[in-house]
This record gives sequence, C-alpha cells and structure tokens, in this order.
Amino acid sequence: MIIDGSTARRLSGSAAFLSAVCLASSCAPSPQAAPPAPVPASATPGIMATAPDLGPAPRLVLPSPTETTLPNGVTVKLVGMHEVPVVQAVLSIEGGARLDGELAGLATFVGGMLDEGAGERDAFELAAQIEYLGASLGTGAGWDATTISLRAPKRTISEAMELMGDVVLRPRFATEDVERQRDLRIASILQSRDQPGAVANNVFGYTVYPAAHPYHRPIGGDSSSTVQLDSATVRDFWNHAADPRKATLVIAGDVTLEEARALATSALGSWRAPSSAPAGPGSAAEPPRPTTRVFLVDKPEAAQSVMMIGAPGVTRSSPDYSAITLMNTILGGSFSARLNDILREQKGYTYGARSSYSWRPLPGPFVASAAVRTDVTDSSLAIFFDEFRRIRSEPVTQQELDRAKSYITLSALGEFETTGQVAGELASLEMFGLTLADIPKEMDQIRALGAADVQRAAERYLDPAHLTIVVVGDVKNIRTGVEALDLGPVTLLDHEGNEVTP
Repeated sequence: MIIDGSTARRLSGSAAFLSAVCLASSCAPSPQAAPPAPVPASATPGIMATAPDLGPAPRLVLPSPTETTLPNGVTVKLVGMHEVPVVQAVLSIEGGARLDGELAGLATFVGGMLDEGAGERDAFELAAQIEYLGASLGTGAGWDATTISLRAPKRTISEAMELMGDVVLRPRFATEDVERQRDLRIASILQSRDQPGAVANNVFGYTVYPAAHPYHRPIGGDSSSTVQLDSATVRDFWNHAADPRKATLVIAGDVTLEEARALATSALGSWRAPSSAPAGPGSAAEPPRPTTRVFLVDKPEAAQSVMMIGAPGVTRSSPDYSAITLMNTILGGSFSARLNDILREQKGYTYGARSSYSWRPLPGPFVASAAVRTDVTDSSLAIFFDEFRRIRSEPVTQQELDRAKSYITLSALGEFETTGQVAGELASLEMFGLTLADIPKEMDQIRALGAADVQRAAERYLDPAHLTIVVVGDVKNIRTGVEALDLGPVTLLDHEGNEVTP
C-alpha cells in the first residue's frame, strides 16, 4: 500500500486543521477547475475498448514415464525433467488409514512419526542433515496410502535418498517421541470439539458411512483411540504395513532411468516384505443411501451454521468421471459456480459455498458445504436443494458449459509444471491404476461433453431424495426453520454422532 493507516490519519488531521483555520478566517474556498472530459478508451493508444476474446486452451501434452522394478517389488517410475538440476521423489505405499483396524487414526499417526528420527539420527539431527543438503522431506498418510516425499538438488540427491531409506527402513519411533506426539494429537482433538467445521466433518462421516466402513471414523482418530497409541503399537503397524510389493517410487527431475534405479536400489534395495499384512480395510460394500435426513449438532450462541450435505459418491474409475467433474464444476466446484454465486455473491449469506466429489479407490463422499449466518440457515438449505433439483431438471446454459470446460482444462495446464507437481500427480494416479497419458484423454472427453451429459450425470449421481444433512449451529435458533423445510426427519446429535434427547 502507498498510504498506510497512520499516514491517512495524519493527512486527515491536517485537513481538519486547515479547514478550521479557513473557517476562523472566513476564507472562501478557491474555485475548482472543471474535470477534464473522459477520453474514450478506443482513442487512447495502447488501451482496448473491450477485452479480447480468449482463444482455445492449448492441449495438455505430458511426458511418458519410464519404469523399472527392483527385485524386492518396489516399482520405480521416472519422468525426466532436465531444465533445472532438481529431483523430486515420492514414495507411496498402498494402505493408509483404510488399514487402521480397531485404532482409528493409527496410520496417520504413524505416517507423521516417520520423520521424528530415523537410523542414528533423532528428529533434530535428521532435520539438520536434510537442511544441510538443501533438501526437504515430508511424511504422512491419507485414506489410501502412506507417502514419503523428498526434494533435493541433483548434486545432493544421493545423500538425501539415503535419508529417505532410513525413514522407511529404520524409523526410530522412540517412546518419548511417540508420547509427545500422542499428547499433541489428543490436545488437538479436544480443541477440534470447539471447531464447528471439524465437528461437522466428523459427524458427517459417522452418519454417511456405516460403522464397519473405513470412512466411518475420522482419519485422525478420536481421543479414545489415540490414548491407546504407544511405541510398540506404532512399530508393529509399520512393520506390517511397510510392504515393498505395494510401494511405488515416483521420481521426477534431472536424472536418467539408470540413475533413478541406482538411487532406489541404494536407498530401498534392502527393504524386505513383512511376514504378514495388517488386518486390512473394513467392509468395502456399497454404503446404504437412506432417504434424506437432517442431523443437528448444537453449538450454543454460534453466529454461523456450518452445513454439510452429501452422500457416498463414486470411484475414480467410473466411466462417468468426466461428466461428473464437469457437472460439479458448474454446481459448486469453482468460484463462479452456481452455489457460490447465489449464496455469496447474490445473497451475502456466506464467504463461500462449494461442492466436491472425493475421488478414492473406495467411493469417497459427495459433499456440498457452507458456513452461513445463523439467521439464514433454513434459507441456505433451501437454496442448496433448489440448485440440486435445477441442475437435474434444466439444461445448463452454453455460457456455464464453456466456462466450466475452460476452468477444468486451464487448471490442468498449471498442475504439471514443476517436478513436485508431476511426481505428486503421478503418484496419485498410480492409486487408481491410471497414468499421465490418461489426463489429456480425460480433458478431451470433457471438451466433447454437452448440456445433456451434465444433466444425465446429475440425474444419476446427485439425488436430493437420498442425502444426509449435517448442520452444526445454535439449535434453539435454527431448528424450527429447518424442520419447516420438511427435507426429512430431524435428529439432534452430539459431536461424536450420538443421538441426544432434546
């Protein structure tokens, strides 16, 4: 900013002083010159009267990865990118939170512990060595995989890969580190009970997926499961989950396939398969889709209501993936989408409304969500359902269709620019049995879709009669209005999804 707040106050004060002096001396204001007539933009050199038309988006062209496999089963995939002497490596091990078993949050806890010391180095020594090499290392777990990511200059990639090998093969899981991280997680879980967004997300999982399903419980666990974590439990899980036969090492950067194989062999060649695997995911059967119902969670005196509306979605391998993606982009998948345009731009009810499909090997949820003012909770829910019905019953406009296609295809162009983006995207695609070559094909499919395809996808995959609604807010001020909408039976729950008697 050119003028800050203090400067503005000084100027304001000066103006007041001069005005006072002028009044005291009965001086008259100086005559003001008439403002110059505006000059048409077309008459000004270098300024266009109208914005130029956008040309067609360039076609996305991606490199073809090369591949090799180590004797222990680790698949190595390489995308050569030689413009900059940097290398990105992403090791993805199939499993993730779907392998938690009885202890919800176990996989994500273990994933976060991997860089808390490895080999002969504790967490501080490991971090210092990574920094000395000019590298960065990250570890974690999602619903479907545990991931270790490494980025380093080419000149230090060999030493950095050895540290990755230590993290995978020789994590310390020291008792004091496990206890410290466990206590931090418990504190975080307790804090999240006062965060309406976190409560809504957890209750949504409890109500949409049955108890036996791996997506039923929070990915980070709850307090009852977290207090049971100790060093022995963490180590046992990793010893069984870390299977080289389920691991893919994606490398993108300034190396050849021969160099990539040598790096992988040196760091991970001694990795051996476990004698047995973890218990495995819960039931992968299709979750039930009951008729629409409403669950309220009380947040007394809340100024906003956080709402999540959805149902189990579809898998990434669905033949309708492209049509669903385009449909959702128009509905709530972009800033200019219908939900955000009406609820934020036109009504001013919220800072943002959105919808999304979570693409996972098992069907993740479809979710439409917003945080709205308490006094417009019922009105906002009505708008959500109006838009669900409208996209099913009326063809989208050509403008919406063109804008959504441009949004998707132009966004894709920016997702494969750096070594980190390429390695991360390829590792994600690997979970679904897809390759980089599938992305341009999907972009072509999206370009070829019409309004009828969008409507067909909405009719098949977005049914307003079979949705779950979770609202966290001030129940005494929102319940009557929500019930009046007659969307479905209304039930009061606590933050853990247990029914509460009013």
